[in-house]
Parts: sequence; structure tokens; C-alpha cells
Amino acid sequence: MKILTAAKIIFAMFLWASCYPLITIGIAYAPHLSFATLRAVIAGVTLLAIALALRCPFPRSWKTWITLAAIGFGATSLGYFGMFHAAEFVSPGIATVITNTQPLMAAALAGVVLGERLTAWGKSGLVLGFLGIVVIAAPRLFGGGQESYLIGITYIILAALGITISNVMLKRIADTVDPLMAISVQLLIGSIPLAMIAVLTEDFTVIEWSPGFLFALVGLAVFGSALVYVIWMSVLAEVPLSKANAFSFLVPIFGLTMGLLYYGESLGWPELIGTSLSLVGVMMVIRKGIAPPTLFGASA
Repeated sequence: MKILTAAKIIFAMFLWASCYPLITIGIAYAPHLSFATLRAVIAGVTLLAIALALRCPFPRSWKTWITLAAIGFGATSLGYFGMFHAAEFVSPGIATVITNTQPLMAAALAGVVLGERLTAWGKSGLVLGFLGIVVIAAPRLFGGGQESYLIGITYIILAALGITISNVMLKRIADTVDPLMAISVQLLIGSIPLAMIAVLTEDFTVIEWSPGFLFALVGLAVFGSALVYVIWMSVLAEVPLSKANAFSFLVPIFGLTMGLLYYGESLGWPELIGTSLSLVGVMMVIRKGIAPPTLFGASA
């Protein structure tokens, strides 16, 4: 792997890891769903402009549009709804760790929807990864402040589940739609339910358009959504997905580091052990968790 390619992968992982810290900054200046809507719209418009400049084709089939609408509802509507609310209850570092166990959910769901077969290594990784989440959450759930912490964990799981379902659905139409156009369209479609709920439940005029809020908004929408996806596409044009995903362990490490440096997060042994278990489980699933297809779909 070229040094430049590795650098792009590491930078992409850093941008993904920065999302929860930036959300934590931004919700101090704006209502949750108004903030989430702005992120989705700005990111979607930015990517759509890039797609149009590159002359990427629009989706043509009505089935593709329906699927993209469902993907937008899962990845953007549910995903952002969960992420932006979770930031109120769970520290950015821990939220990043739990969210990035999403490949575990994707592997389990892909086995049902796409017929992908998990290896023994992959099944062990699923168990280990989810055990890590339990170890991380257990001290707070059975100690003080468990109600708000449980709410935060629930929001994180909702976000991860929405993203998981959307990723599996996107994989089903990957050969029929341009990826850049697909992501921009799903972001814009997914922003509609967020905007509708925000109009009904929040006051958009209370947003404080301060330098801190603009920093968080631009960081999330342009860098943490649009730019990171363009970088990731260029990476996948150079190296296989399995090799690129091998760097995914950096996301929670970056997230925890930001939490320690800027948010005063304290990590005890349960968090350290749970994070390690989750990281190992995710890497087991990503690297050796899916069995290669056999001839005519026969099982080995």
C-alpha cells in the first residue's frame, strides 16, 4: 500500500472519529434535530454538486429511488436522530466506540438479508464485540446515573441500527446506482423527516450562529460527511475494502483520545477492557468473518 493511500485512510478515520466530539460542541448552540437537519442538507448539497460536476448519472429506476428513500430514512433520519440525541447523555469517546461496533450488526444482518455466511471466526468476533459493549456499559448501568446513560446507549444503538440496515440495502443496489449520487440523494431525502420533526418540536430561531457552532457544523457536514466520503471513494479505487477496513480500529482510538484530551473523559478498567474486546471483535469480523462464496451458492 502506498504511503499516500495509507495517509488518506488514516485521515478518513480521524474525520469519522471527530463526529461525536463535534456534535457535542454543536448541541450547546442549537436544538438537536435542527442541527442534524443542517448537517444532512449541507452534506447532501455538497456531494450532489460534486456528483453533478463529475456528470454522475441520476438514478433512473423507481425501485432504486424507493430503496434510496429507505436508505435515507435509516442512515440519515434514524442515524442522525440517534447520534445527535446520544451526544447529550454519553461522552464522545465512549459513543464513538459503541457506534463503531456497527460492522458487527452489519455482518449479522447481511447473513439474513444477503445470504452471506459467517465463519467460526466471524461468529466469535460477534460474540466478543457485543461482550465488549456490555463490559463498557455495565458499570454505569448498575451504578449511579443509570437512567440517562441507558437513554444515551439506546440512542447510539438506534443510530447504529439505522446505519446498519442502510448499508446492507445500499450493498444490494451498489451495481445499479452511482455511489456518489446515491449518498447525496439519501442524505437529502433523509433530512426531510428530521426537518419535519424539528419544525414541530423545536424553535429554529434559537440557534446561536457563533464561531463555535459554525466550526462544528462545517466540520460535520463538509469534512465529517462530504469530504470523508470522497476520500473513502478514492481509497477504495486503490485498495480492496478488506484492507481499507483493517484501519477501522483507529476510529474509536481517535475518539477516545479526543475525549480524554478535550472533554476530560476518564477511562477505568471496564472501559479499557470493553473497548479492547470490541475492537478485537470488529477486526475479527472485518478481516476473516465472512466466508467466501462457494460455487453455485452451495455450502461447504
